Formats: sequence, C-alpha cells, structure tokens
Amino acid sequence: MVEHRAKRQSAPGPVSAPDRSRQTESLWRAYRGQLLAFVRRHVDDDATAEDLLQEVFLRMHRNPDEPANPRAWLYRVTRNAIADHYRARRPTEALPEGLPAPEADRSERAVRELAECLQPMIERLPERYREAVYLSEVEGRTQREIAEHEGISLSGAKSRVQRGRARLREMLTACCAIEQDRAGRIHDYEPRGRGCGRC
Repeated sequence: MVEHRAKRQSAPGPVSAPDRSRQTESLWRAYRGQLLAFVRRHVDDDATAEDLLQEVFLRMHRNPDEPANPRAWLYRVTRNAIADHYRARRPTEALPEGLPAPEADRSERAVRELAECLQPMIERLPERYREAVYLSEVEGRTQREIAEHEGISLSGAKSRVQRGRARLREMLTACCAIEQDRAGRIHDYEPRGRGCGRC
C-alpha cells in the first residue's frame, strides 16, 4: 500500500505552458538531427526534407500531452508527415517501400493489443487475486457476485479486485510504456526493451 501511495505522489501533474515549451525545445534539439536524416532517406530533396521537419515540429507543438516514449512518438509523427506528403503529391501511387503507413486509429489498436496481454498476466497473479480479477475483468461480474462466488464479504471482494487490478497494472507498465490522454484513455504504448515476452 505504501508503494502505491508513493507512486501516486510522484506522478507528474499538469505541465505549465512555459515548462511544456521548454521541454519541447529540449526534445527538439535532442532529436532534430536524427529526424532530418530519417526524412532525407525517404524524400527527393533537402528543401522538402526541411519542410517536412518543420511540419513535424508544428505537430509536436500542437500535441497537448507529454508522450511516455518521446523518441518513438517523434518517429511515428515523422513517418505520418512523410506519408501525408506522398499522398498529397501522388494520391494514386503507393507509399515508398520501407515506410509504414500511419495507423487510422492507433489508440484502438493499442487497446486491442494490450487487452490480449491481460489474460496471461491475470494467470500469473497470486491465487487470492487471480479469480477475483478474472471474474471482474473477463466475465464482467459485480463485486457482490464475486463475494458470493468466493464466499467472502463484499468489502473483502472489493479489496481483492482492487489489489489484483493494482498488481495487474504494475505488470503491464513493467512490460510497456503506456501513453494516455488527459482523460486517462490509452493512446499508444511502446514495449520496454524487448517487451515482457510473455504477452
């Protein structure tokens, strides 16, 4: 319990506009050269590469949320900008080979992929939490139904579900860096290193 409280207290709060601007500038200085080299591998000339890089910079400034993995986010934005460039110029032609097409709804795909990880993670929970979390998250049972099924009090069922969810969240965030919007909805994720390998 102490560990969870400490994590909540250390979570970053809303970033002020001047702080956000400084973070953006710092991030841009760190990755600008790498992104320019990446763009130049996919477009015909240096002027177009600079224009696309400027578009990436603008998209970066317009993004209201701080991504969990800035490098992955910047490369995804850059790939999307290159794809948009080719679609605008030659809408009937295929994108250059080696350039992944941008996702129509990355957040929907992220939620679907992460959901597939939950079942094996639930199975690795300690026994006292495993059944309660399975009944709640997979079967959609109420906490009162879980209490009756497990032969425990309602407060005991609530405690098991809450603690099981907390452990499940720890397992998931240890496996992946998860980006959320301001409302807490999952926007994207990036496996940490090689990922957990067991999803």
